[in-house]
Amino acid sequence: MISSLQNTTIKNVVKLQEKASERRKQGLIVVEGEIEITLLFKANLKVMTLFFCKALADDALIARLLAQQQPTQFIEVSLTVFQKIAYRKNATGLLALAAPVFTPIAQLVLPQSPLLVVLEAVEKPGNLGAILRTADAAKVDAVIVCDPKTDLYNPNVIRASIGCIFTKPVVVCTTETCINFLKEQGIHTYAAALSASQPYTTIDFRKPTAIVMGTEATGLSATWLAAADQNIIIPMQGEIDSMNVSVATAVIVFEAVRQRQALS
Repeated sequence: MISSLQNTTIKNVVKLQEKASERRKQGLIVVEGEIEITLLFKANLKVMTLFFCKALADDALIARLLAQQQPTQFIEVSLTVFQKIAYRKNATGLLALAAPVFTPIAQLVLPQSPLLVVLEAVEKPGNLGAILRTADAAKVDAVIVCDPKTDLYNPNVIRASIGCIFTKPVVVCTTETCINFLKEQGIHTYAAALSASQPYTTIDFRKPTAIVMGTEATGLSATWLAAADQNIIIPMQGEIDSMNVSVATAVIVFEAVRQRQALS
């Protein structure tokens, strides 16, 4: 058991949590929580270390996880140490270090009529995580993140997604690369925008579709607006002209799901 806060392994976990540069340098991500680690194991990412605290995680839970995959290291830590390395208030006593997977866009395997979510320059980990939860709930085929301003595997992204970052293909690439890929694949692009737009309920999302969302502050770039097949809008009934990007994404995505279910 590790019980010292000065232990070099524990200090390294804290560094991995706090610094994207360390995660890139070491090729490791930090995953905390029962659901998140269960989905991590299910996705077959290589788990290097599993830390556990018996004051918080019972033996049966630990055994269930180990039945799925054996991490390279299996380390018990004291309650004080776990509270040091945990990044959430309601700690469950489980934290894993794993090797991330980065899927090149050219290697995406898509069905005949895919439904994709494309995000440009996303910068808030909470929004990215919430959109990944929507993608999982709606069975979106992939999420493409163009020119991100946040680390894809930021611990707060993993937490906000409740591990859904591991349930769907998530690709990071440039806007130009994404636009070229979508055109080559014959996928229709619908860009959420305030101008020159049609209401999202008038769009046929049953064909190969990419729903493209920008940031709350500036929306989509001129590059995306020029490349899109159609700009779409969610008509606002109140005093403001926009909503949280994760909420807007969910509204449009589930309209696409509704249409596709009606077709089947």
